[in-house]
Amino acid sequence: MARGMRLDKLLAHAGCGTRSEIKRAVRLGRVEVNGVPARDPGMTVDPEGDVVSLDGKTVRYREFVYFMLNKPPGVISATEDAREKTVIDLLEAEDRVRSPFPVGRLDKDTEGLLLLTNDGRLAHELLSPRKHVDKVYEAVVAGAVGEADVRAFEAGVTLDDGYRTMPASLAVTEVRETEEGPLSRVSVTIREGKFHQVKRMFEAVGKRVVHLRRIAMGPLRLDPALPPGEYRELTGEEIEALAALAAGAWSVR
Repeated sequence: MARGMRLDKLLAHAGCGTRSEIKRAVRLGRVEVNGVPARDPGMTVDPEGDVVSLDGKTVRYREFVYFMLNKPPGVISATEDAREKTVIDLLEAEDRVRSPFPVGRLDKDTEGLLLLTNDGRLAHELLSPRKHVDKVYEAVVAGAVGEADVRAFEAGVTLDDGYRTMPASLAVTEVRETEEGPLSRVSVTIREGKFHQVKRMFEAVGKRVVHLRRIAMGPLRLDPALPPGEYRELTGEEIEALAALAAGAWSVR
């Protein structure tokens, strides 16, 4: 973490207001450093060692932020867009201050787990093709998914552009008949992230995905108590597990 930071910069990064608002708060004696009223908004403070407070409340400085979002359908995995609602628009203003971004993408109509962070190094490692991070999805598929499809996924399937996927795990949890034909509930684990990959893999075996939800990425699993459109900070244990994966020290248990 950074040492030797301007007081107004620390407060701004913590979501306490604009630089002009923070300067005004300092002039009014609302900001204290180690229990002493601050006189200069440009004074140098140690984010790790100094205790900074605003209106009597301790300000927690964080270099990096990590959020688990249960992405709802109809929202795009981007930081900004002139026409579409983005996953960043779902965050509170104070959580957007540190400029988090989505780690990877979920299609507009795909739901579920999405990691948001401003930790560029961690994001790079998690998305690196050489890491082969497991991504687990639950899907509803039009058609009767059977053993032949399971074997095809295990071998890798050829997509519409000629690319042959890495081996994937496919488990069928239910097949039921409807007026429109059979519907299958399945779990899919892939270790890469090609464009619309899960949907295209099922198209390659003559099926169609009608609903898709990601429930896990490496050691990070979607919190079942998190409603669609809501998010929470990662726990220390979750952050450590992701860091271990990025460092190559995590493995499936």
